Amino acid sequence: MATSKEAVRIFKYGSLELQDPDPSMTPEQVREFYSSVYPELTQSVIEGPEYGEDSIKYEFSRSVGTKG
Repeated sequence: MATSKEAVRIFKYGSLELQDPDPSMTPEQVREFYSSVYPELTQSVIEGPEYGEDSIKYEFSRSVGTKG
């Protein structure tokens, strides 16, 4: 009999691995949740999802733009 296991979401920001605060939150809501600690996340881009064997990985990366 096959068993199923819920995939764990992983959020990366640079070298940091951030815990999933609530699996019912969207990646955008997770970014907003962590922006009080890491204000630069408000300007970040969400990359992913990248599916692993038992995980789903999202990465917050700095958006690239020009000033002026």
